[in-house]
Amino acid sequence: MTWTPELEELAQRHAMAQQMGGADKVQRQHDAGRLTVRERIDRLADARSFHEVGALSGTGTYDDAGRLQQVMPANCVFGRARIDGRAVVLVGDDFTVRGGSADASIAAKPLMAEDMAATYRLPIVRIIEGSGGGGSVKTIETKGASNLPGGVDQTRGFQMMTANLGQVPVVGLGLGSVAGLGAARLASSHYSVMTRNSAMFVAGPPLVARLGQSLTKQELGGADVQARAGAIDHVVDTEEEAFDCVRRFLSYLPPSVYGVPPVLPSQDDPARADEALMRAVPRNRRQVYKMRPIIASVVDAGSFFEMGAGFGRSIITGLARIDGHPVLLLASDPYHYGGAWSADTCQKVVRFVDLAETFHLPVVYLMDCPGFMIGQEAERTATIRHGVRAMAAMNQTTMPWCTVIVRNAFGVAGAAHQPSGRLSLRYAWLSASWGSLPLEGGIEAAYRADIEAAEDPAAELGRIEARLNALRSPFRSAEKFWVEEIIDPRATRERLVDFVHLAEPLRTPGRSGAGMRP
Repeated sequence: MTWTPELEELAQRHAMAQQMGGADKVQRQHDAGRLTVRERIDRLADARSFHEVGALSGTGTYDDAGRLQQVMPANCVFGRARIDGRAVVLVGDDFTVRGGSADASIAAKPLMAEDMAATYRLPIVRIIEGSGGGGSVKTIETKGASNLPGGVDQTRGFQMMTANLGQVPVVGLGLGSVAGLGAARLASSHYSVMTRNSAMFVAGPPLVARLGQSLTKQELGGADVQARAGAIDHVVDTEEEAFDCVRRFLSYLPPSVYGVPPVLPSQDDPARADEALMRAVPRNRRQVYKMRPIIASVVDAGSFFEMGAGFGRSIITGLARIDGHPVLLLASDPYHYGGAWSADTCQKVVRFVDLAETFHLPVVYLMDCPGFMIGQEAERTATIRHGVRAMAAMNQTTMPWCTVIVRNAFGVAGAAHQPSGRLSLRYAWLSASWGSLPLEGGIEAAYRADIEAAEDPAAELGRIEARLNALRSPFRSAEKFWVEEIIDPRATRERLVDFVHLAEPLRTPGRSGAGMRP
């Protein structure tokens, strides 16, 4: 006697799982321009590396004799795989089965995926399309009772979703309609990507219409809307681009906080000096300039991976490599509020400084900040409260830190350019300028009596400006050792290469405090 009949049933059940919600539902997914969850896993993971867990789970139907007729698989697919050789956990919603709703899933599956990532210290990639919450409205009838959110057996999922942010890299991919708990899972990540034709919302258009707001999915929570709001990090046109983004993001990070980010061989000359940096900042202080070419000039060629570009736009954030060493990069963008910190900018700083602290990334800050945003909108958005939170995050970080003052450093936000109370490296370009307040606009107030008493007020204002401008030369500050080093801009890359090598032995594996929060 052999186990051939059981082996045949096992193969039959696996084949049913591969059919997902059925040929018609798969075709509908394709007609909408979207891949199925299994196609997504195949394209994201290295070839033949996906080891599925729980493929047989679902709802079976049987004849009167107890023989299997069909199994409708649970709409969560998960397992272990490799991405560019790195072991990861992949967990995805199957939209072909009840639109990714939780009433067609088995709650233990996504929870086990989170457990597996934490236990084996592996990054987790969530492929999200659906709601993934308490089910649909019809669930009340099928279950015979109304679900209590956060009830007796539900809270552990929320706990794991947050706990993993302090343990392993978490990536969220929004590849369709994402609502309710699905939206929470997407937002609760270190890096999130949506395709442009996707949408994310707490509740969809039918529910919002009851509030008197008639909106399409894109108007309510389209990818561009969510990127500007800071709910997601990146918008791409295709799913293949989203998969490429996942690969790049993971390449900068360790598998978990119990390792350090990998240092890769670099083909870029560590002493490379870009002549364009001498012309990068105009002498006219009112004239803006582009920061991203400066970033490209000082990091390893092609290594800058920007994140969160649509939100808090006066600060540029992302990952980069310098002589092969991964770093968290912050850089001011004078094209937005002159580089001043808005409430959104401050929130963005907190998030990315926490990312650096969680995964042991040295921080490089290319600074041009004239201070916090001022005016009525700044007060309405509590800029100062968000600002002191950003300062606290910087002061609490233990990561090696290097600041290059490219132009402005003024006011309280100007003081927030390096952690206080410990040594960090700081360099100033020839174009650097700093002070408690910018002279422009402040001279008239501080010297009003002298200006009004002068025979020629305009000439007197000009004489005062000339006198004070001479005093605010960065060389005057260097005489008093109020700034450590003023450098030729072309030497910036060489200084940063020196910094990452100094920082290398300070990168220590292990958990850092409470870890990152959503």
